Amino acid sequence: MPNFRPDDFHGIHAILYALFDVNEQLDRAAMRRQVEICLATGVHGMAALGLATEVAKLTGAERRTIMDWTAEDTAGKVPLAFTIFGSSVAEQIAQVRHAESVGADWVILQPPPVGSYGAPEYIRFFGRVAEATDLPVAIQNAPAFFGRGLSSDEIRGLVTLHPNIRLIKGEGPVTDIAGLIERTEGRMPVFNGRGGLELVDNFRIGCRGMILAPDCVDYAVRAYHAFRAGDEVTAEAEYTRMLPAAVFVMQGIENLICYGKRLFGARIGIPIHDRAPAMRPSEIGLAMVARFAAGLGRLPG
Repeated sequence: MPNFRPDDFHGIHAILYALFDVNEQLDRAAMRRQVEICLATGVHGMAALGLATEVAKLTGAERRTIMDWTAEDTAGKVPLAFTIFGSSVAEQIAQVRHAESVGADWVILQPPPVGSYGAPEYIRFFGRVAEATDLPVAIQNAPAFFGRGLSSDEIRGLVTLHPNIRLIKGEGPVTDIAGLIERTEGRMPVFNGRGGLELVDNFRIGCRGMILAPDCVDYAVRAYHAFRAGDEVTAEAEYTRMLPAAVFVMQGIENLICYGKRLFGARIGIPIHDRAPAMRPSEIGLAMVARFAAGLGRLPG
């Protein structure tokens, strides 16, 4: 049984980077250190195998390995989610089964990374995967990143058909997420991402929280706590400090993986190695990473 339920989910959840060694293999020590750092910042949840985890570059065995490692290192301290990647219903269900076996508290379904279909096909696809598990399920709706997605009304219909679809993981501007919250009548927790852009306004419109890569997660945690305490001035100040770096890394997913990961590495003092094919950093980009890392300071832990 999960340790946490959807009503417990809130705040800032960290989505892990895939950290590789010089031979492009997953680096066990670095991945463990990443979880330790995230927990030290006070994150309210942990997640892995999303876009920031470069899930499309991982084999099925590597995805299961990351589930194993993350569950072991998180050790039930905070809610744990895994994004489910797969080109077929069967492949996604197999990933869900492994998430269940390691004690995940919820899973986040991505649309299959093949083809481009109408909304009814995705609704049926998500529904079949959701019906195969008793875990709370979230739908990741990120049309800007995936090139496919569902409208607010289509999501509303999907969650009506499948009661264990209990959450929504958005990737969009505040104006879009506000419409989604309105159309679902506030009945489902909605998390946003986008590297923390528009952070405080996401809280204002009723987002339950944010799922962010860990390069600026300490500032996001402090902003969230300040907002919850009614101190919007401090919340905005914390957000303002992280904003230039967030804008820099969130120029696209490849940019996030190239520079966001290096910003995280610079803030904890570890080297970053890419798995090909990859966007390679420029001298200007590396100089920006160094400047932002110096301004943000070391991550806690």
